[in-house]
Amino acid sequence: MNPLIHSLHPYPFQKLADLLASVTPNADLPLIKLTIGEPQHDAPSIVLETLKNALDGVSKYPLTKGESSLREAISNWAIKRFNLHELNADTQVLPVTGTREALFAITQALVGEKQSPLVVSPNPFYQIYEGAGILAGAELHYLPCDAENQYKIDYQAVSDDVWARCEVLFVCSPNNPAGSVTTLDEYRFLLEKAKQFNFAIIADECYSEIYFEEKPLGLLDACVQLGNDDYDNCLIFQSLSKRSNLPGLRSGFVAGDAKLLKPFLQYRTYHGCAMPLHHQMASITAWNDEEHVANNREIYGRKFDQVLEILSPVMTVEKPEAGFYLWPKLPMSDEDFCIKLYQEESVLVLPGSYLGREVNGQNPGQNHVRMALVAEESECVEAAQRIARFMKKHQNL
Repeated sequence: MNPLIHSLHPYPFQKLADLLASVTPNADLPLIKLTIGEPQHDAPSIVLETLKNALDGVSKYPLTKGESSLREAISNWAIKRFNLHELNADTQVLPVTGTREALFAITQALVGEKQSPLVVSPNPFYQIYEGAGILAGAELHYLPCDAENQYKIDYQAVSDDVWARCEVLFVCSPNNPAGSVTTLDEYRFLLEKAKQFNFAIIADECYSEIYFEEKPLGLLDACVQLGNDDYDNCLIFQSLSKRSNLPGLRSGFVAGDAKLLKPFLQYRTYHGCAMPLHHQMASITAWNDEEHVANNREIYGRKFDQVLEILSPVMTVEKPEAGFYLWPKLPMSDEDFCIKLYQEESVLVLPGSYLGREVNGQNPGQNHVRMALVAEESECVEAAQRIARFMKKHQNL
């Protein structure tokens, strides 16, 4: 057994299950889960129809590189969405079976050239960043994203010693869980450091299409604006899971630096993770349609407006720039809040400390919880009403 496996931390939802193993929710109220970021809105009917009509694809081995028609659809979407001059469908786009496995895999492919390599991650973070870094044999370096910095990362506070050892920098924008978006100035600084110290910027952009006002800036868009037309050192990871309510389709893509994608394709050929042909056909339909995405944003917008109207008077919480999470700051321990809310109101949320790591005696996720507003509107509103009732009952906490 690879000994590094024993260095992996329990997944947040396993920790939550352990925390609540002996706790009973209020039996008089139906349970509402705001824990997992799994979209519950209806999948687009046009995509399901394509999927059904393409089932004969199961009789063929799919190419790891994907069909050219899928890569063209992805390229066309990205060029339009991110104002790109060009995105070569043959060399700068690679379909993947969901960004989760691809984020893990790219780390294994990129880590190993430098002595004492670092994987640099936001903190709190999507747990795949950490697990991928551990199993690649890298040390994790965490950058706090906390209330003191308005839930932004101060990249300029990072020493050149860290950048010199960095092989992979994970940027989650829009951020999970805070919903903040990386700015052009921040990308300007990161691109300069990536060029100087030769590391890859891996931008996890799976929440980029759930926004409320301005479209979030993408890394490739920033590259074009800053004169990096070949996307050197840069890869974006995009998914249909959140954008199109298709988490079970396991469909996304990686795009950017052709020099990184060519060896990554070879890695994936050995890895054996080609997307099934019928999923590829369904994905083409999804990437070619924006109507269902706009409808999806509208639903999320209504939910956030209603929920925040209920919660803002009773707790410290703000509307994110993008994404479908709320990240309220609490007057009590996040674990205690989770337990008591579950017991009294039968609402399940995720302790924020489970998404972060303690560095210098502080976990930036502590005294926060993550609430995923992925359920139907009425259920999210009901959950907000119960949370507000709970907060009023415990005003002196």
